[in-house]
Amino acid sequence: MADAQDDYPAHLETYTSFNKVVTFTLLWIVLILASMALGLVGHMSILALFLGIGGSVALLVAFAVLG
Repeated sequence: MADAQDDYPAHLETYTSFNKVVTFTLLWIVLILASMALGLVGHMSILALFLGIGGSVALLVAFAVLG
């Protein structure tokens, strides 16, 4: 039973890391879908391209800095 207390910080770190990966993935999928909708349905290809590339870079930088 003593091992359970020793493993708690490792489990908490794993849970937090996994939570960050899932959050990043969901945000990135929403960004890509919004860019595709803007480009395909809204006929704003250049804006969709800039939104997709800029948003992806912004997400990567935000998660690198805040992580």
